[in-house]
Amino acid sequence: MLTTPSQDGPYRISEGQAAPLGATVTDEGVNFSLYTRKAFSVELLLFAHPDDATPCQIIRLDPKKHRSYHYWHVLVHGAGEGLYYGYRVYGDYLPSEGLYFDGSKLLTDPFARGLYGKNYSRAQASCYGRDNLATAIKSVVVDSRGYDWEGDRHPRIPLSRSVIYEMHIKGFTAHPNAGISGVRPGTFSAAVQKIPYLQSLGVTAVELMPVFAFDPQDAPSGLKNYWGYSPINFFAPHWGYGTTDDPLQTVREFRDMVKAFHRAGMEVILDVVYNHTAESGKVGPWLNFKGQAASVYYIMTADRSAFADYTGCGNTVNTNDPILRRVLRESLRYWVDSMHVDGFRFDLAAILTRGPEGNVLVDSPALGSIEADPVLSDTKLIAEAWDAAGLYQLGFFAGRGRDSRWAEWNGAYRDDIRRFVRGDEGMVSRLAARIIGSPDIYVDATHDINQSIHFVSCHDGFTLNDLVTYRVKHNLANGEDNRDGLNENYSANYGVEGPGDDPALEELRERQVRNFFALLLFTHGTPMIGMGDEVRRTQQGNNNAYCQDNTLSWFDWDDPLRHADTLEYVRRLIGYVQGLSLYGLNRLIQVGFDDRKPFLLWHGPQLNNADWRPISHTLAMEMFHPEKGEHLYIAFNMYWGDIDFELPPPVRGSWRLVADTCLPVKDDFRLTRLLDQRKYTLKARSVLIATDLPDK
Repeated sequence: MLTTPSQDGPYRISEGQAAPLGATVTDEGVNFSLYTRKAFSVELLLFAHPDDATPCQIIRLDPKKHRSYHYWHVLVHGAGEGLYYGYRVYGDYLPSEGLYFDGSKLLTDPFARGLYGKNYSRAQASCYGRDNLATAIKSVVVDSRGYDWEGDRHPRIPLSRSVIYEMHIKGFTAHPNAGISGVRPGTFSAAVQKIPYLQSLGVTAVELMPVFAFDPQDAPSGLKNYWGYSPINFFAPHWGYGTTDDPLQTVREFRDMVKAFHRAGMEVILDVVYNHTAESGKVGPWLNFKGQAASVYYIMTADRSAFADYTGCGNTVNTNDPILRRVLRESLRYWVDSMHVDGFRFDLAAILTRGPEGNVLVDSPALGSIEADPVLSDTKLIAEAWDAAGLYQLGFFAGRGRDSRWAEWNGAYRDDIRRFVRGDEGMVSRLAARIIGSPDIYVDATHDINQSIHFVSCHDGFTLNDLVTYRVKHNLANGEDNRDGLNENYSANYGVEGPGDDPALEELRERQVRNFFALLLFTHGTPMIGMGDEVRRTQQGNNNAYCQDNTLSWFDWDDPLRHADTLEYVRRLIGYVQGLSLYGLNRLIQVGFDDRKPFLLWHGPQLNNADWRPISHTLAMEMFHPEKGEHLYIAFNMYWGDIDFELPPPVRGSWRLVADTCLPVKDDFRLTRLLDQRKYTLKARSVLIATDLPDK
């Protein structure tokens, strides 16, 4: 039964103001402002306690006093931080015209800084005409002032010196063997306890999978949405990542976590989802946008009768509408200004270039407003430069060259490196392009090569371990008869599908993992490592674990012991590369001799004779930094037999072993082993890294 409005209650009200949107604490109380178009009336519901199904006061807003154009507003005197609230918005329900008003639903404030979702039911929120007060998500007033940042500063690590670690807040510490003490595992606070591990690994930034409040029930029956790519709100941290049910405490714990990462010298980058929401399409739940101004907030089909879907998730946020541009910009500013994050990775970022009709805009106002904002001027902006409808903008997202603010996930790198390591033919020339910064993709000579974020694995797809353990996906646990997830992963099992007990098979798989890391870290650009890849985390062949909120997805903290050699190899590799000036360049390295600046020479097994034939599986590169005196030689042999590589003449002294992925880790990175100065026999499917050092 719907509750009836009453102005009677504990709070006195007055007109309020349209700006700012959301709930703003003032000296007099709290100013509430909501944007909605074509609504007949709006009610603000206030709750004394978050679990209450009955509001303590319902305020029906008089349009003569509380409406300014499309903004409904009211000042609630004496109210303050911690007050729970929501809106009911009344209007026509005409889906054929893009109108989805349902006055029976309690809607969240799109600008709310905190949400309470303990009692949430997606099923109840999806039923038109059914009151959901008892099971609705509630907004809470948050006063963003007053937190003590204790002099916190952004580390501002340049991309040229960044190593990014993509991780899931819950998955990183939720495993029973994580060893978390004093706080609930799988939370912002728990992540703080694992900062020493990340420091010892050598990464410089964590890229957190979505932490905006999301719908955990947006998943097949009996499963949970684990990844979080189902946002409800762009301002509030997810309620499940706090140590208590108190949204205010969750906000504080997020800030505490950021402050702790900064103290450790590490940046915090958020994976943000502005391209769609958890409201899905016509049959999805009423959470906010859909019941407030569906045809404004979302791109609709040409006849306005349905939600356009360029995301594969049922709807597409209309990011280039003026009100949405404001929402996005204020969201980003809030996370930088009030939460101190250092950058953003934009999921399906190509959506930000689509206009209100779904058309592709040459100059996107949404991107322009982000790029021009002074608050965001020093933040890292990383684009997943495609969408689910075939729009692919890798290499030219938001323009080319020196003026581009944007880095990009290099999907071509992922695919080509996987294929080369697997042993596919015709990959050597692609390998060469990828490891020097993909000049075939980033064709502008002024492009900063570090704006290419290269990776072999990420949350989406196989883990690195599973790339060398499974030939096909194994997604039956996802409840979709193995139809979900990519079919082509460029993976190999080397004779046995899944784990095996043959020592030779395990040795080969271990070597391939190290080969991937050698390529990843010795590629010019900015590397990104997937959570747990450094200790061979497995998802047992599941390449779409978005709904697996269990040990299948979580970081197993026995893995650092189980795969201690792999972990040590990655640590040493990161540390070595971070100390090289050759891998701190901003521009494409010169191919061909140059006695004044860094240069690179291509070789094959024979010097000065790189084998570019389709049947080739080998390549070597020699790099020299005249000013710094660095001289490196790296050889790749993905052939299934041993091959002799001629070594170039050393110019500083003698060639010494840095690493050979076929050798035990204890022999790597000591720089004491002298090599035969003329040739090196590189074992099948191995990588050699050598450095020219003065003789003692």
